[in-house]
Amino acid sequence: MAATAKKLPSGSWRALAYSHSEPMFKDGKPVLDENGKQKQRRVYESFTSDDPSPAGKKEAEFAAAEFMLNKGKAKKKKKDYGKMKLGDAIDEYIKSRKALNRSPTTIQEYECTRNHGFQDLMDMLLEDIDEEIAQEAINVEAKRPSKKRTKNPKPISAKRLKNEWCLINAVLHKYRRDFDFEEIELPKVVPRAVELPPAREVLRIIKGTDIELPVLLAAWLSFSMSEVRGLTKSKSVRGNYIMINEVVVDVHNKPLRKDIAKNPTRNRRHRIPPYIKSLIDQVEGDALVPISGRALFHRWIRLQNENNIDHITFHDLRHLNASIMALLRVPDKYAQERGGWKSDQVMKKVYMQTFSEERERVDDLMDEYFEKAIMADEEGS
Repeated sequence: MAATAKKLPSGSWRALAYSHSEPMFKDGKPVLDENGKQKQRRVYESFTSDDPSPAGKKEAEFAAAEFMLNKGKAKKKKKDYGKMKLGDAIDEYIKSRKALNRSPTTIQEYECTRNHGFQDLMDMLLEDIDEEIAQEAINVEAKRPSKKRTKNPKPISAKRLKNEWCLINAVLHKYRRDFDFEEIELPKVVPRAVELPPAREVLRIIKGTDIELPVLLAAWLSFSMSEVRGLTKSKSVRGNYIMINEVVVDVHNKPLRKDIAKNPTRNRRHRIPPYIKSLIDQVEGDALVPISGRALFHRWIRLQNENNIDHITFHDLRHLNASIMALLRVPDKYAQERGGWKSDQVMKKVYMQTFSEERERVDDLMDEYFEKAIMADEEGS
């Protein structure tokens, strides 16, 4: 749309040409519209002419039109960052994500990849990275020892490698004009098979321990570790209900409290079972679970060791909860709501698993059916 010049009190003409839009922030937080999308502020370039005659009006409008024309051409021609090193490009990408107020844990993941992943590529120019070099780097990275284990370290997981490559891929897409790696292959992410213990076994080993409350909040109410750590008496407990409205995550080994959960469906409310309420009433201070995530994880593992139980992670307690709901035939709608899952597909594919004893019962039913069918066939013949 052509810019129309307007006369200023001084007699000069001014035409405003739209330049770009910038995301709006207030107190460091995005300003959202009624649909939950971040509001944008329109930025204009000003073009003036001191000639008060109609010729001055045309002069200002022509300058604005010329700016709009050149802006359109510049937009079509993407800036070439080919001479930039990959590591520098990742640094720029991380800065841009911080400006968009990305989650601190997401930024931490990016920085971890920058400092530890694909180190052979970090000093290479973007223009020198082709599909063959990228694939070779992936093959090398797949053998990189994980830093989580100091004794007999295993290679990083396929999931970890996939997350690292997602960042590299995003950076190349953003800063390379000719990026088009169509045949990149990553190791297949194999779903982790977890043998869940019976719920009564979990209840038995935690009863009376210092982690009984956090384990019950996870196994009974399907709260994640970050949600459990974010619970407080002042903000989370309302009468007989408990709400998720804050989470605590670790960023650079320091706890960070966030006022929003992983996704909107995770900000949910549950009725507090009387048994859990009695444990909450015994907690001194505001935070329901005042220990660190690392301490909670290690106490949970140690408790399993002491009771000779095969390890499940603290997060596996959410899997336990989902599987119990399936066992009790809780309708998907309510199970999904209680667990805070985005969809029932995520709930079923990722979280719902079967117990050994329940599988044995199903096996017995199937064996009995076919054995009876075989016997009937033999008797019939």
